[in-house]
Amino acid sequence: MQEAPSPLRPLAIAGWLFFVAAMVVLMVSVGGITRLTESGLSITQWKPITGAIPPLNEVAWQAEFALYKQTGEYANVTGPAGMDLAAFKFIFFWEWFHRLLGRLIGLAFALPLAWFWVRKAIPQGYKPRLVALLALGGLQGVFGWFMVRSGLAGTMTDVSHFWLSIHLLTALFTLGGLIWTALDLRRLAHGEPRARWTGTASWVGAVLFVQLLLGAWVAGLNAGLASDSWPLMQGRLVPEYDSSGGFFRALTHDPYLIHFAHRWWAWIAVLALIVMARRVRPLERRASVAIHSAFGIQIILGILTVLTGVALWVAVAHQVVGALLVASFAWGAHALGRTQARAG
Repeated sequence: MQEAPSPLRPLAIAGWLFFVAAMVVLMVSVGGITRLTESGLSITQWKPITGAIPPLNEVAWQAEFALYKQTGEYANVTGPAGMDLAAFKFIFFWEWFHRLLGRLIGLAFALPLAWFWVRKAIPQGYKPRLVALLALGGLQGVFGWFMVRSGLAGTMTDVSHFWLSIHLLTALFTLGGLIWTALDLRRLAHGEPRARWTGTASWVGAVLFVQLLLGAWVAGLNAGLASDSWPLMQGRLVPEYDSSGGFFRALTHDPYLIHFAHRWWAWIAVLALIVMARRVRPLERRASVAIHSAFGIQIILGILTVLTGVALWVAVAHQVVGALLVASFAWGAHALGRTQARAG
């Protein structure tokens, strides 16, 4: 008697996760545009369901504009600059599109997850991981609102750079989790064990995390504008910065010192990634090439971002390649983990 075909669909689930990962990269790019166009505070309310529908008539637009006029950003930045309704519609669009894309990613994850679950197509041991990824997506939306709310308090003209870093790093961690899980499922389809997390992945990941954190703080404090020259800042290697509150406060709040730290920690990250890529090369050459390509392009885009005075599309490309660097890191870390899985 012929056996019934297995309902498990590891390759199909892996393909779905790669698609969601691509959507997350797109989300990161739109988030970058939203930040660089100062659009993040244009929507002052969090309406997870009804907020998907933008204003549909002039009265609704005027009501949204009136809410925005109550913000510190309008009172101190955009209002004195002469913002009119047409300009408001432009920034409103990017924040609305950013939130809409977040909703679409949620649906693109939740609905197929439910379908695979009902069809009993999810391999054993993967349900908790997929639910955790769904929860991370939900947290990302919550963190995004906390970030926006931090910029609506009192006379604030920008969101908190701490909340921005939490929002961005959660997205990047989710991206890495999607890539890792998809690669594990592809191995499962070929009868191979899951990859294991390695010591190399831990220390290289820690170095990369610091660089991403500094980059998020640079973005949140508009610290990219602290210098338009490279490699020197203000004509000197180490710029002047406000040290009145101590070094630690300066390192977490002063745009000049954070820009300096992000600029030069990048080279430590490059060295760490080179070590990792060399170890990955015999195992998965394409992952090694991806890591080298991502950090090489990222360095070039970082320098160009400075030299162009944070030109919109250069800065957005810098953020997108940062997301691709995280994806390539996850790929390389997974390749390293395959060897340990076989050995175990």
